[in-house]
Amino acid sequence: MQDEMGFGGGFAVVVVGAGARGHEIEEAIGLAGGRMLRRIAWEAMPAELMRQVAQPVLVADARGVGEDLLAAMLPRLEATAAALDLPVIVCLDVAEIDVVAAALLGVQAQLLCGPSVADLIGALVLARGSGSTPMLNAYAREGEGERLRRLNAEVARIAQALAELARREADAPAGGAADVEDRHSAFRAEPARPASRADPGDAAAVRAIIRRRRMRDALFPGNLFEDPAWDMLLDLYAARLEGRRVSVSSLCIAAAVAPTTALRWIGKLTEAGLFVREPDPADRRRAFMALSDAAAAKMHDYLTAANGSDPV
Repeated sequence: MQDEMGFGGGFAVVVVGAGARGHEIEEAIGLAGGRMLRRIAWEAMPAELMRQVAQPVLVADARGVGEDLLAAMLPRLEATAAALDLPVIVCLDVAEIDVVAAALLGVQAQLLCGPSVADLIGALVLARGSGSTPMLNAYAREGEGERLRRLNAEVARIAQALAELARREADAPAGGAADVEDRHSAFRAEPARPASRADPGDAAAVRAIIRRRRMRDALFPGNLFEDPAWDMLLDLYAARLEGRRVSVSSLCIAAAVAPTTALRWIGKLTEAGLFVREPDPADRRRAFMALSDAAAAKMHDYLTAANGSDPV
């Protein structure tokens, strides 16, 4: 029973699936300081998890798994993990984005699209520190204490740097940095001009804004202008005006960032009440994303205020 519960091997991990790239998951678990208890087939997952004695991190590998099987098993995975309070990490490829998002988007699960071993290690460390999975031996507890010591040292260093910055600003002469107003509080919108370049009811105008944002990416090195939340808000607002539905995978493309990053932002914006998920009535394996009514109203107000300027 000692090995079954993971004692002597750090935090416990149970893997669901894991095909050709299962060795990468095992490597990441070892490097993150964990111990893989077992590997469970997707078909056997619900019954096997309910018999689990330990409280492990759950890593589910959806890559290459058929859509029908995923559509049947992912809701059961989510329900079982919620009942047992298990942190969940799901590995997927672009082909699985829509079926995984339909079941797990907005749930407290980390969705990793095409993850590297480093991505997996980072996700495991986050899951381990979520509070749901206990450390299982003295070595792990010592490791946690060391991490806490380093965190306290980092917090102290940041606090010292902030104190030094505040001192320099207090000593700055009149007209220096200390007198600079906050740009957000100082901003005042100009009156709307007759010649609108961002009609809040014109989908073509919104699409033009999106095209200008992509032009920057073509002219400057990548990653300089990443703003996935705004890119997705613009895309969904344009789609709303066009009467078009947007899949999760399509929205990830509109975000112009890595799919894992896009999925994380979609989850955050859904949690914030800006995005809503709409199941596809014709296909339970799919879901569409849309702006909430409140978010659409805010986009309308913004584009109305930005008339005559360049709201990119």
